[in-house]
Amino acid sequence: MENEQRSPGTSLVAEPRQRRSPVLRRVLIGAVAGCAVLGGLLWLLPEEPRPAPPPAPGPKAQALTAVTAGVPAALPDLAALIGDRETRVRVRPRDARSWAVLGSAYVEQGRRTGDTLYYPKAEEALRTALKVRARGNDGNAVAMDGLAALANERRDFRAARTWGEAAVKAAPRRWTTYPLLIDAYTGLGDYKATRRTLEKLLELHTGPAVMARAAAVYRDRGWREDAAAQLADAAAKATAPAEQAAWLQRSGELAWERGDREVALRHFEAAVRLDPDQREALAGEGRALAALGRTSEALNAYQVALAKQPTPQYALELGELYESLGLAQAARVQYDTLRAFAAKDAAAGVDDELVLGVFEADHGDAHDAVRRLRAEWTRQPGIPVADALGWALHRAGQDEEALKFASVATDRVHGGGVRDALYMFHRGMIERETEKFASARRHLQEALQINPYFSPLRVPLAQAALTALGEPPNEPPPSDKSG
Repeated sequence: MENEQRSPGTSLVAEPRQRRSPVLRRVLIGAVAGCAVLGGLLWLLPEEPRPAPPPAPGPKAQALTAVTAGVPAALPDLAALIGDRETRVRVRPRDARSWAVLGSAYVEQGRRTGDTLYYPKAEEALRTALKVRARGNDGNAVAMDGLAALANERRDFRAARTWGEAAVKAAPRRWTTYPLLIDAYTGLGDYKATRRTLEKLLELHTGPAVMARAAAVYRDRGWREDAAAQLADAAAKATAPAEQAAWLQRSGELAWERGDREVALRHFEAAVRLDPDQREALAGEGRALAALGRTSEALNAYQVALAKQPTPQYALELGELYESLGLAQAARVQYDTLRAFAAKDAAAGVDDELVLGVFEADHGDAHDAVRRLRAEWTRQPGIPVADALGWALHRAGQDEEALKFASVATDRVHGGGVRDALYMFHRGMIERETEKFASARRHLQEALQINPYFSPLRVPLAQAALTALGEPPNEPPPSDKSG
């Protein structure tokens, strides 16, 4: 056996390996079994908990974000923020930022509800914020923005400009100040400054609030399609229902101004579904429903809007709707309500001279309207005041001067450029009295082309005036008598 021949290629160490292989097999089997047991134990152990997603911001946080960014906030959220900040300033009376946020929230609450008694409280809180100061400029910047917003809501555009420019000087990169300055410059009729400020805003920030502000400027320049596109994008990108509802409401206003009754109504209804406290959209529903001939629904929408947001403008619109229906007594009740609202606003520092002047020109004392609107023009010579003053002068029998202001209101080069049916109607009626018949016909036709439903009282007057003016004379062109 010792001389047993090995076959070629047989390893000299094969035999010892063959002898150890059962041991290795047992080791491997044991290892596999151990892994299986360990795997089973690991499977039985509970998974390590994953981090929970961050909670959604609560009402106070949502309102704080909205207020400090200058976008609409939901009324319940505002109430929560106001309650929280009122508690804070009682505990920490030198907390300038809390005072500033509280004042800004009061401004928004007054705007959303039409309760102008919030405005004196807002002014006190905001001035307290400036008085106690803050570490750094944060509290002061919020306070100055709040004072600019308050002045705009009170229609004190000079004060708004002053506060806005001071805020920009203190913090030129703070984008939230620029929309407030745009409103102030627009109210003062300084459209060049409005455009410059919008350009700066667009350099500093993007987002739904900026889109909505750009839309307002584009609308005033007569760029309705651009304005509508900006508002559609703003509504699509809004992150909160109250903000989205606000941009939908403005989209409805644009559609209404160009006479798209059904489109306007859809936007207004969508806004109210998203935010039942969207009172401006309720009034918009009233306008659109009246234009659609759904009179009972229109009256109801106006009444709800007026009950929830008691403003002189809504009282005037509802009164004129009643008057167009031949309900003179109901109209007078609304006109008395308008005066009462204006008196309450005046006590809160709100300037309602524009709406009072418009009302007096058509339904009261035209000479009183001229007095009010001349003073308003001196304070803040914006396009709406030019139109109202021109119409008041016409109603007071001063047509030559009236035409100057009506021309300012419809001047697309030097003015805002807005295509407004009421402005065109006023100019056309004044031109008819001054025997500028061709121009009168053109402007009255344009008024009805822009929005054939712009006013339940004035559309019939425009139609009757056009009928009286007749067709333009069919005169042959002058012959060329040159040699």
